[in-house]
Amino acid sequence: MKIHHIITAIALIALPGIAAAHTGHGTGGFGAGLFHPFGGVDHLLAMLTVGLWAATLGGNAAWKVPTAFVAMLVTGAVLGLNGMQLPLVESFIAASVLVLGLAVTLAWRVPATAGIALVGLFALFHGHAHGAEVPEAAAGALYVLGMTLASIALHLSGFGLGHALRQRPWLLRSGGALVAGAGAWLVVAL
Repeated sequence: MKIHHIITAIALIALPGIAAAHTGHGTGGFGAGLFHPFGGVDHLLAMLTVGLWAATLGGNAAWKVPTAFVAMLVTGAVLGLNGMQLPLVESFIAASVLVLGLAVTLAWRVPATAGIALVGLFALFHGHAHGAEVPEAAAGALYVLGMTLASIALHLSGFGLGHALRQRPWLLRSGGALVAGAGAWLVVAL
């Protein structure tokens, strides 16, 4: 894959991120859930970066880390759908972008259990934000299904990009630094 193809793919994925993820997106179930992760730069970057980091971790962590994210994302969504409150949701979401960006930038090599715990914590808050914002007219289960499939697609995109950039670690780390910078901006903007 040529570098200009990678950059074009990232730009096309990022375009919907101009809109804020936490403003609601019409009604419906599956479609609203499918769109929601693409609707905000915080969710978009975190989910892509989980895939990037998983590609750099390799081994069992390559599939266990994104799988843990998805499992905890669904858990958080169910909590949000049922009105359960979590403290500092937006703070954890912003911190996730910063920390995951740093993980890629610094090429953090951690045991799979540590990566699972870290992304699981962040995913709980991402999922809660998604679940708490299900439009009233949406079918909750269909919304969560759409959100889950979109999240998996973003993880796979990040993983594919990370795998493609393994021979260019400076480019992979630079991308991580850009994500970490966006995360720092999100943290400061709170």
